[in-house]
Amino acid sequence: MNKECDFLVLGSGIAGLLAAHKLSSLGRVVIVTKKDAAESNTNYAQGGIAAVVSAVDSFESHVADTLRAGAGLCDEDVVRLVVGEAPERIKELIGLGVKFTHAKAASGRRGRSGGDSERVSETGLDLGLEGGHSHRRVLHSGDITGREMERALLQRCRRNRRIRILEDSLAVDLICRPDGRGRLLRCCGAYVMDVRTGKIHSYSAKATVLATGGAGKVYLYTTNPDITSGDGMAMAYRAGAAMANMEFVQFHPTCLYHPHAKSFLLSEALRGEGGRLVRKDGTAFMAKYSSLKELAPRDIVARAIDAELKRTGDDCVYLDMTGLPRNFLRERFPNISEKLLGFGIDMAVEPIPVVPAAHFFCGGVKTDSWGATTVPGLYASGEVSCTGLHGANRLASNSLLEGCVFSHRISLKLRELWPALKGLRIPPPKAWNPGKAVPIDEAVVIAQNWDEIRRLMWNYVGIVRSDRRLERAMHRMWLLNAEIDQYYWDYILTPDLVELRNLAVVATLVIGSARKRKESRGLHYNLDYPKLRSSEIRDTVIRKKEQGRVRPRLFASSRG
Repeated sequence: MNKECDFLVLGSGIAGLLAAHKLSSLGRVVIVTKKDAAESNTNYAQGGIAAVVSAVDSFESHVADTLRAGAGLCDEDVVRLVVGEAPERIKELIGLGVKFTHAKAASGRRGRSGGDSERVSETGLDLGLEGGHSHRRVLHSGDITGREMERALLQRCRRNRRIRILEDSLAVDLICRPDGRGRLLRCCGAYVMDVRTGKIHSYSAKATVLATGGAGKVYLYTTNPDITSGDGMAMAYRAGAAMANMEFVQFHPTCLYHPHAKSFLLSEALRGEGGRLVRKDGTAFMAKYSSLKELAPRDIVARAIDAELKRTGDDCVYLDMTGLPRNFLRERFPNISEKLLGFGIDMAVEPIPVVPAAHFFCGGVKTDSWGATTVPGLYASGEVSCTGLHGANRLASNSLLEGCVFSHRISLKLRELWPALKGLRIPPPKAWNPGKAVPIDEAVVIAQNWDEIRRLMWNYVGIVRSDRRLERAMHRMWLLNAEIDQYYWDYILTPDLVELRNLAVVATLVIGSARKRKESRGLHYNLDYPKLRSSEIRDTVIRKKEQGRVRPRLFASSRG
């Protein structure tokens, strides 16, 4: 059965919720989200959102820090656009009910970069410092900033009668049809699975916004929640959208290393407040890798930890916060303190065991400065997209900002186009056709392939790569793609099969992009090309037709 709406938003993180809130002033909005609406990468973001809101800071400084972290691949016009819009987006978030921490709740210690005068904004907001930033400019809500932003925006959307939220619903594929001239394919909505019943419905829309987040689950160790299987990236690619810079995967340097902890991130802000990275014997090591020490950009810190672990054979390094007062740690990091105590770790008196883990995709669906992809009718905001802001490495706390700015700009562009879109007639799509597919009787095979992809990506396409590792990874992915392709056509879809199919697409895109870049830049480090090359100052762009030996049905077809 086909269902209609004006705007279809896939994803319920900050990018999706803000886009839905703004677009509801134009028409009816449907939000599709895989699990509970609050389950998103936004909800797990601890650090904060970067913006120039202090008199001692400047737009030029924020721009320079972003460009420096991006290692020559940022689009400077986009960087200036995002940085310039940041203060207005912060005001908007506060107006929507987001409660940022004020200075009175974060007293007790002078900041690592300057004293209390730099720590406090003109409006009294507490400003954190994170790696790569030359000033304190990270607004936060304690150490649960993402959760607070999710709370406020979700509350707004739930109260809005023009917004319908479909929880436990999984987008399977985008619906694309020829435009009026019969040449370009236009995105007209998506096929959506009701996870509880397994039924797949079509949702037609005049514009579709991808806000599905990243693909951290393509790696064995990640800070991301289980839902981050690259669904939006894979669907966009299959629909013909250009993908950019998929080789640049950010590994967060400090994920808790504990047998009972699952993907628990230890915020960059811990190092911003004075945390030191040390070996098992207590020796600090970051000075050997960067003059910025613990405040170096994440790619440098992650590679440093990786190098130390390989050199020493240790399972982890340690984040030492013991030089800071207990009261300050509890006030500034209440959620982290409580979580660590639950694992028997008191960070006021003992170092925290940490390892790097896959954290953020700087690449994704290529967009212009208005969030439009190369497929008409399809827009993207947040981690699923590649806007040009991050370049080869994301500056800490620029991601929530990017989602806010581009969701706002998408709403502005669609408002401009609305008079024409309003009268757009979308023919009902074909009903989902399972063909001769039968129920899956080999679920263990899906689990096996899922595990193999994640281990392969961790071992061969991780923090440090080589041509040989990439070649082996791609060869194995060709075989896995063929197996998954066969499952897709032979069996009735399940959420696990949909996610496995998408993970295979994303893994292949990351490997293919990494093989194209013949240098080491930002988050991409190849042992065979350890130096920067001026000829490589370009985006790595991949489209569907360029994937070569990968069987095309997996990437090109749906059963609609």
